[in-house]
Amino acid sequence: MRQARRPIVAVAATSALLILQAVIDPTGLLVLVGWPGGTPQFELGWPVARYLVFVPVMLAVVWWAAVRAGDRFWTMTAGVVLAALLAQAAACFAMTGDLALAAWAGGFITAKAVPSALIVAAVVRFAGGPRDIRLHERGSLWPGAIAFGAAAPLLAGAWWTGAAYAPLIPSPRPDSGPVLMLVAMALLVGAAWVGLRWMRRRVPGFLGSWLGALVAGGVFGLVQAVIGLVVDDGFRGDLWPLLAAYIHVADGVAFGACTGWIVAVVALIADRLRARAQARRTVTDAAAGTPETSGASAPATAEPATPAKVAAGAGIALAVIAATALTASLLTPPPASASASDAATAAGPAETSAAPAEFLRVANGRIADGDGNQVLLRGVNVNQLVDFYQARAEVAVTRPLTEADYADMATYGFNVVRLNLSWSALEPVQGELDAAYLAKVKQAVGWAKSHGIRTVLDMHQDGWSNAPTAEGTECRLGTDPMWGYDGAPEWATHFDGAPRCSFTGRDISPAGDRAFEHFYFDTDGVQQAFVRTWGELAGEFADEPAVAGFDLLNEPGFGETAPVTTSLKLGEFSDAAIDAIREAGAPQIVFVEPSILWSGLGIDSGPSLGFTDDPNVVFSPHLYAESITMDRSLGIPTIVSTERQFELAQRVADEHGMPMWSGEYGYWGDMESRVERLERYAAEEDRRMQGSAYWVWKQSCGDPQNGIGEFGNALVPEDCATGEDAPRPEQLLGILSRAYPQAAPGTLTSLSAGTAGDDGERMSLTGVVDEPACGLVVWVPGETEPTIADSSGLTRVEVEQQPGGWLVTACADGEYALATAG
Repeated sequence: MRQARRPIVAVAATSALLILQAVIDPTGLLVLVGWPGGTPQFELGWPVARYLVFVPVMLAVVWWAAVRAGDRFWTMTAGVVLAALLAQAAACFAMTGDLALAAWAGGFITAKAVPSALIVAAVVRFAGGPRDIRLHERGSLWPGAIAFGAAAPLLAGAWWTGAAYAPLIPSPRPDSGPVLMLVAMALLVGAAWVGLRWMRRRVPGFLGSWLGALVAGGVFGLVQAVIGLVVDDGFRGDLWPLLAAYIHVADGVAFGACTGWIVAVVALIADRLRARAQARRTVTDAAAGTPETSGASAPATAEPATPAKVAAGAGIALAVIAATALTASLLTPPPASASASDAATAAGPAETSAAPAEFLRVANGRIADGDGNQVLLRGVNVNQLVDFYQARAEVAVTRPLTEADYADMATYGFNVVRLNLSWSALEPVQGELDAAYLAKVKQAVGWAKSHGIRTVLDMHQDGWSNAPTAEGTECRLGTDPMWGYDGAPEWATHFDGAPRCSFTGRDISPAGDRAFEHFYFDTDGVQQAFVRTWGELAGEFADEPAVAGFDLLNEPGFGETAPVTTSLKLGEFSDAAIDAIREAGAPQIVFVEPSILWSGLGIDSGPSLGFTDDPNVVFSPHLYAESITMDRSLGIPTIVSTERQFELAQRVADEHGMPMWSGEYGYWGDMESRVERLERYAAEEDRRMQGSAYWVWKQSCGDPQNGIGEFGNALVPEDCATGEDAPRPEQLLGILSRAYPQAAPGTLTSLSAGTAGDDGERMSLTGVVDEPACGLVVWVPGETEPTIADSSGLTRVEVEQQPGGWLVTACADGEYALATAG
């Protein structure tokens, strides 16, 4: 019974902690295993995997850790962390059958596993009974350490990808390049040697080696974080280095948790071979009568790690690393396409999709027209066709959309509208597109076209649907009753009785999370129905070049099992929707978004790399840093700065081999703060030669996102007392309407422009084209004809007045430059 006391205490403490967390957490997202409410769906499998797989696996590993590593607080802590990560990986594997994704997903609960492990280890320390503090023989260290580093490039999976990994951070992925891969492997071997040397003295046997690998993964992540401080610009007024460090460590410990058994097997084999060799030497020496070894045998002791032995082990490690690196390089196929940023530096003939000449397409890592001209899409979101929840019958939720809206937008130089649509309005009855609503969409596209504005059709949703908290619902402590917002029709909504109660905002509610989970796992064919709808909608516009593209789903929710949902499942849905769009004959660009986490944190995990092989796809995160991100809403320091968000988004776009376009951004608060942040955004957007769509053109006082106040909050706000237009935020509009190239021959190489406070007519650009080409089109605002301050490599420069401003057109040859002044 004394031997069983410690594991019994550990399992009891873990069980009590899991139950307490589930009771306290109202959403099921902030703890190891949550219970957000609703009816269990045992027949589906995935809703109960967290309980039927996660809990048994975690408790079993906790028992093992308590038996073998429970004598010390820190080794027990490591054991519980290992238990949590393995349980998470097992549950994710049960849901998806994807071992690589499941192993990587284990790291996503590191922030929840560590404090839970500290609590359990503390309980075991004080209630687990007598301890037997002994040091054990270390055994063989180098074989296990070498195996840890050598396995990394062969088992990289989804580890070491994403925004946290700046180009110069060592990564053992073959696609990171041979130098960085070799450096990373060497670091992994060194970290493993240190981890094994420390842990195996304290935890014997198989588990000691496994925990040594877990610690080694964390050490490797810390080294990456330190390197990141140098190569990723360090602290620039935000907390990004700390968040990146967490991601590095989480990836490292997940790798250690899921591959540490390989280290343990190799170490065990090495120990046995070493023991046999030592036994043979003992027998040989005894037969020869060697005085030191004749007589009674003594227990084997660890040989000291002399400098010579360390050097020899390091030499062997380097040889194995080199051989493994070569093997990994040969086995790993090259990336399907060059990164967007690299491709954009080439000014040669466009490598494009098969879109007809008049359509926009992706070419050489950028958005381009049929003549190969780079196109910057800059404009606004229009939400006037959204089917919003209506809080009060007498207050309209949207303002009428008319052709005058588009004529007005054109006076600001906008050349794109992201037109927000609602699935609930488009398909209120399953299998039937609403003809009247579809006619409104076509009318809006036609109005935009007549004013030189392209349209991105965006299937919008906020909080999954416009369903509010059901009458009589009692929201758990920490959540609040909520309005509905917009999105899916009722027939596609599965709440399972989970409460429609919000936590920190509309996008986290047990009901909404459950509905998204059903969508990702295609319960009752909900996802397939949405994919078919996309095919039908795209087919309606397959011959319309004024439609720039299709935005598959606005800010997808994370469901209940991120990153399974936000990475693998989001990628699978996107791939299926793209296929449906292409089967409908639509050649336009498809805009793919990461989940709502990007809007809340400035980063996200998905969709999975390689989710599609379609060449005409654009990565489209929403760049809300220093705006609606969680740091601003919670009053904590900035997580990701306005400037840094562009780099992080481009980094992920490059991994996908896609251009990047921000479908939403915007600022709220006092006007001085809004202007300051928007000016910084505009300067960075120009520096990176990118486009975007501001949120939002018009907003009704009854829009649930606006609330019902004195004024609607938009570029064209509403006076709620009269229903008429309120005074416009001219300072913001001045920045948004600044001079910019709507199209440029070849490739832009630099761009800068003035703002509302710095002369919006001023602009300077440079570009390069391989062959002479016309197609430079520059918008310049203002009533006064702009002055061409500089022009080189350009011919046929013409200035033509437009409502609200001017268009400067020209032809280019080789390197060219243009500068305008007010």
